[in-house]
Amino acid sequence: MFTINDNEITTALNNNGYAIIPKVWSAAICKEMIALYDVPTHFRKTIQMERYRFGAGEYKYFTYPLPAYIQQLRQELYQHIHTIANAWSNALQLGMHYPATHDAFINQCKTSNQTLATPLLLKYGSGGYNTLHQDLYGDIYFPFQAVVFLNDPHHDYTGGEFVLTQQVPRAQSKAVVLQPEQGDVLIFTTRFRPQKGTKGYYRVNVKHGVSEVHSGQRHTLGIIFHDAA
Repeated sequence: MFTINDNEITTALNNNGYAIIPKVWSAAICKEMIALYDVPTHFRKTIQMERYRFGAGEYKYFTYPLPAYIQQLRQELYQHIHTIANAWSNALQLGMHYPATHDAFINQCKTSNQTLATPLLLKYGSGGYNTLHQDLYGDIYFPFQAVVFLNDPHHDYTGGEFVLTQQVPRAQSKAVVLQPEQGDVLIFTTRFRPQKGTKGYYRVNVKHGVSEVHSGQRHTLGIIFHDAA
């Protein structure tokens, strides 16, 4: 179990489009997650980033059933942020309602034939990076996703910062560079976030990626709340 200050998370997501929850997983659990990378039965698909010009590195999509730690974290995080998701939908008049439980949201995905698990493990070595992108896998998507940082950035690798770009209409993009600690969870915008202007709310487009790793190995767990078609 972990503690989330809902008011702090809400304020951070509304103001910045991201929020960091410190020390959600211990170093021991992080090492357990990294070890799963070499157990093929946990995964449904492996992606070599270079092949698709996504960057340099590799990631693997989990298959159902998810490992217990991942399933629990996915459900608990959703419980804390689905009300913010609904507030954003209302502000931008998207017409999307996110139910109170993650199981109910997954049932919404199933109605659009989105049934494939989307949590993934990512691995980067020296020279690895991930180009700016958005993780959209169908018509149904959740406006937030999360990353758990599994390595110690002070000892296991250098470089490899997490990068967010925010594109305001008719303006240059703003870049945010983050380096959370081992076991931290970063929640961030999947596609766009609301920004209040003089005539109401407008959309700020958001993409994310990873800067070049200079040395060592960097592993992260990506938690995407919607399933894929």
